[in-house]
Amino acid sequence: MIEGDFRKAFATPHVAILEGVPTLLSQGAKAFYAYDPLTGEEWWRVEERNNHSGSTRPVLGHGLIFVPSGFAGGQLLALRPGKKGEVIDANAAAPPGTQLKVAWMTKRSVPKKPSLALVEDRLYGMEDGGVATCWDARTGEVVWNERVGGNYSASLLAAPGRLYCFSEEGKTTVLASDTREFRVLAENRLGDGFMASPAVSGNALFLRSRTHLYRVESQ
Repeated sequence: MIEGDFRKAFATPHVAILEGVPTLLSQGAKAFYAYDPLTGEEWWRVEERNNHSGSTRPVLGHGLIFVPSGFAGGQLLALRPGKKGEVIDANAAAPPGTQLKVAWMTKRSVPKKPSLALVEDRLYGMEDGGVATCWDARTGEVVWNERVGGNYSASLLAAPGRLYCFSEEGKTTVLASDTREFRVLAENRLGDGFMASPAVSGNALFLRSRTHLYRVESQ
């Protein structure tokens, strides 16, 4: 039963266009998979056996796929997509000639539940315990690492010049995303805490707290 628990995964798959081909990307319990979305055929796989219960949706940009590996320790992987049939171990050197590679990885302040946000060349993450990090998406270099406070399950929401962070305690923190400096633009509280990720339609922001559904929109 313990191994069964370690085999659980909770991430939402994502269909992306890689080298002109629709590809279904799926974060599993102990591996990250690429499938043919029409047939379900596995194309390539990155195994990560040290962690389990992947929960975040992958983010793509700059020729890389960014995905945290889950619990217990967790690490953030920046993957370079591979060719059909390739399988690598995230914690070992890729075989010579393999296109599928880990471009960079980090274990510092990696979120387990909140999904990442990519803005230009800056990759943002909110660790479950309230530490926010901005990485250089191409290199993995830490641009800044700051404690925002609170606990987090909801994914980050990027808007022009802003990054919204919704805590389990009901606090929304708005960070600047048009600069490489850490800057808090606003803070407010609403409801009894957010576990679900926000949704957007037009100019409206939909937020689901533990007991209510909110629509926030300027008139």
